[in-house]
Amino acid sequence: MQKQDDPWADLLRAAMAGDEAAYTRFLTQVTPVVRGIVRAKGAGIDPSDREDIVQNILLAIHLKRGTWRQDQPLRPWLYAIARYKVVDAFRARGRRINLPIEDFQDVLPEPDQPDPFEQDDARKTIAQLDPRSADILQGAAIKGESAAETGQRLNMSEGAVRVALHRALRRLAALRDGENR
Repeated sequence: MQKQDDPWADLLRAAMAGDEAAYTRFLTQVTPVVRGIVRAKGAGIDPSDREDIVQNILLAIHLKRGTWRQDQPLRPWLYAIARYKVVDAFRARGRRINLPIEDFQDVLPEPDQPDPFEQDDARKTIAQLDPRSADILQGAAIKGESAAETGQRLNMSEGAVRVALHRALRRLAALRDGENR
């Protein structure tokens, strides 16, 4: 059942008989078709990974060329290798899907804007603390002072400011959670 009208089969037969030029022509003619298969079957695969799949298919064809029965059509054998290598690529990738952000930038929501009431809420909550804790928190969180600067301003050591800041933050968290400590 040897089909003589398939030029790829003829080239691969000649290559398997030792004709290196026929093998080069075979790979040159098959490669664009393999790329098309990968592009069609691997639509969800990142375009930068597709050429790796093409190379894996060509390597598999090279390594498995002895399994092609020369009395059988070549294309189903070739397409099966390509299909299985694309499936292997999907498996290796897992459930991850790569989509270019440019395709969606017009429909993505804008980044969250800062809450206009956030600073007021923070000031109200800090005002519930004792005056020294409130002053330390405002210096560190709102004004951006270092522990040394806050300590100098309040006549405290840097270590004492850090301890007081930690305690103030714990009291603030308790107020936020509705606890009274």
